[in-house]
Amino acid sequence: MTKASRSEFGDFLRSRREKLSPESVGINNGRRRRTPGLRREEVAELAGIGVDWYVRLEQGRTVSPSDTTLEALARALRLGKVEAAHLRALARSGDRQPFTRERVPAPIANLIATLGLPAYVTGRRWDLLAWNAAASNLLGFERLAEADRNILVFMFIEPDSRRLFGENWTSEARRMIALFRATHDLYADDPAFVKLVERLRAHSAEFAKWWNAHDIRRGASGQKVLIHPERGAQRYDYATFQADDDPALKLAIYTPA
Repeated sequence: MTKASRSEFGDFLRSRREKLSPESVGINNGRRRRTPGLRREEVAELAGIGVDWYVRLEQGRTVSPSDTTLEALARALRLGKVEAAHLRALARSGDRQPFTRERVPAPIANLIATLGLPAYVTGRRWDLLAWNAAASNLLGFERLAEADRNILVFMFIEPDSRRLFGENWTSEARRMIALFRATHDLYADDPAFVKLVERLRAHSAEFAKWWNAHDIRRGASGQKVLIHPERGAQRYDYATFQADDDPALKLAIYTPA
């Protein structure tokens, strides 16, 4: 693990530990607790590992947990499948090439341009790389300055996003953070990712608060209710597709439900 990956690994462990109640894992000794969640020694005992070893993991120190240890931690912390997979990904992450903004191949750009449905392409850092006229009409991406063409910047800094999502803005914003976090933690020391998160923290109190929760999700299709300034509330099915040309590219398509 890189230094940044170790830090995210430890932060993720700590966030899961603090979310667990003693009662949920069968611990009820009646002692008052000054902080929420389990104690480090309790997690170590549940996982069957030494307390010092667990402390080193949570502090992000230079250690290399085995697959057996990762499985034991996942069980002790009651991690779901997505969370357990994220823990393994962090443990196995190594040095990566510096991030560079992706380019959309011409065939993909031509494809979305001909679609009558709202469609757009994002990259690994959730930069907006291409979109069609239908997406522009619904989402207003054409109004964004070039430096602001990023889904998270749009969601947390651009005022129009709150009008677009209405009463569903909070749930959608939290969902986006949890989705992005799964990728971010693998590139946590990359200057491009650091700069993006620092900007979002500085301009959005909601982002700063929810980011610290360290929630993790994986992408899935679903529905969204979007409020068009002229047509009012409309329900859409949405789905994303990974490009074979570059797995970092994601094509999102919205279909009226």
